[in-house]
Amino acid sequence: MSSVPERSAIDAQYKWDLESIYATDEEWEEAYEDVEERLSELEAYEGQVTDDGETLLTVLQLSDELGREVSMVASYARMRSDEDTSDQEYQALASRAQSLASRAGSATSFIEPEIQSLDREELDQMIAETDGLETYEHALDDVIRMKEHTRSAEIENLLAEFGEVTGAPNDIYSMLSNADMTFPTVEDPDGESVEITQSNFVNLLKNPDREFRQTVYENYFDEWSDVRNAVGAAYKNSVKADVKYARARNYDTAREAALDGPNVPVDVYDNLLDTVRDNLDKLHRHAELKRRSLGVDELRMWDVYMPMTDTESPDLDYDQAVEYVVDAVGALGDDYQSRVAEGIESRWIDVYETQDKRSGAYSGGTYDTQPFILMNYQDDISSMYTLAHELGHSLHSQLTSESQPYTYSSYEIFVAEVASTVNEALLTHHLLETVEDPDFRRHVLNEYLERFRSTLYRQTLFADFEYRAHQLAEDNEALTPDRLDGIYGDLKREFYDPAVVDDRIEREWMRIPHFYRAYYVYQYSTGISAAVALADKILEEGEPAAERYLDFLSNGSREYPLTLLQGAGVDMSSPEPIQRALDVYGKRLDEMEELI
Repeated sequence: MSSVPERSAIDAQYKWDLESIYATDEEWEEAYEDVEERLSELEAYEGQVTDDGETLLTVLQLSDELGREVSMVASYARMRSDEDTSDQEYQALASRAQSLASRAGSATSFIEPEIQSLDREELDQMIAETDGLETYEHALDDVIRMKEHTRSAEIENLLAEFGEVTGAPNDIYSMLSNADMTFPTVEDPDGESVEITQSNFVNLLKNPDREFRQTVYENYFDEWSDVRNAVGAAYKNSVKADVKYARARNYDTAREAALDGPNVPVDVYDNLLDTVRDNLDKLHRHAELKRRSLGVDELRMWDVYMPMTDTESPDLDYDQAVEYVVDAVGALGDDYQSRVAEGIESRWIDVYETQDKRSGAYSGGTYDTQPFILMNYQDDISSMYTLAHELGHSLHSQLTSESQPYTYSSYEIFVAEVASTVNEALLTHHLLETVEDPDFRRHVLNEYLERFRSTLYRQTLFADFEYRAHQLAEDNEALTPDRLDGIYGDLKREFYDPAVVDDRIEREWMRIPHFYRAYYVYQYSTGISAAVALADKILEEGEPAAERYLDFLSNGSREYPLTLLQGAGVDMSSPEPIQRALDVYGKRLDEMEELI
């Protein structure tokens, strides 16, 4: 009987060290109460923010102090609840922390409208005359830039108050998918019972037994069918909230509102959709190559994750994966490599899947804490790549926190996905250069192709889906589960033309948690495109390119994303990096075809 272990069965060295934030829950309570009390300090400045430069500086510094404290309170509570999504005590802590963050947002909501009462000349004069205010120059420029889309203090306060309510669809979806849904137990080819989970579903679809894969696939998606109305309602209301917020801030569309936050032109989104669509022949070739490698007449949806290799994926325990990843990032210099190794030793990572643990993986932590990584390691090559990916995020956070003031520490997702994917590219290069075992090399090459497919192509498919869903809502058309199934199914058929797309895969949109952060997923695709270019430069040029890249990681959000990437050597305002990445994918397909 295969089962997921209890958390208590995992050795401490493989669990993250949340006690480094608060030694006890009582300390968390004290911090929570302190933030509550201090909110009134900031609220006392309402109506006075721009009286003079010194007052403006005081308000900005106090807002930063509170932001740091709130983020620690919220991060601890969220990570504790993620350890066991069925633990009601920690779910309550997470809910309280979310409420506190909402109240903090409300308490600071008057600041930007008051700053926007100034014209740029008045603001420039304040900065010039007030020591310390120059630190906030780029942040203040960003506030003035958003003047057209910021409402009165009263309306901003109301929008902030509603933040907790409009986040409800995501909360409902998270509880439904992580805590309430129970997937069937199926019998594997060896006669062992295997429990299907959110974390192991894709891994089970890599089993060589095709009949077993089909059974897992059908049972998994049938379970989603039973909750399709609930998930449909959650997503519909999430999309509606995006649209209404955009209109409240004087945007024509939710997409325009989402991309304007990081100052990314909508042309970047359109370039991505158009360039990927122009290169679907490569994905079709991948699908056909996979069909041939499997020796089947038709590629079915339960075949898509199968590796194009003759053997099962080699077992790769966590400690060996750590060694490979640490060696691979040596291309970025001794300091970066040492930071990675020390972080792993310092218990940044919650490694293994346990009962009711949140599925997936992420990098977390705050400006004042060490980074933290949630994983559900599965002893395979894919999990090794996830480790490299999340460590990229964590090192980005650490370097930014050490180099920048708090106000520039929360870098945009648009650049965050570059840091994670550069690590993946360096890992692939390192393994293909150093590992001699031909079977292992075939699996590494397969992993590269699969991650490319799932990052650039799959995330672009997701980006197209949510764009179309939001367009329907903006046209006041109904977002029913049937309508969403139809949109998703049409895209799946277009992207996977040689394969057979059945009715069950049309429900796949229901299992994607990122859809509850509107216009988030496209950044995975732009991120891998930028990362391919940067990794190539690092491997070709060595130290100069690595130094430019590390400067990019250390700059946080001190500049706008496109400017930061231009400094590192990549121009994402053009389709060129996307096309370059797709060309590399095509070359890797050539290599795999020769091996097959």
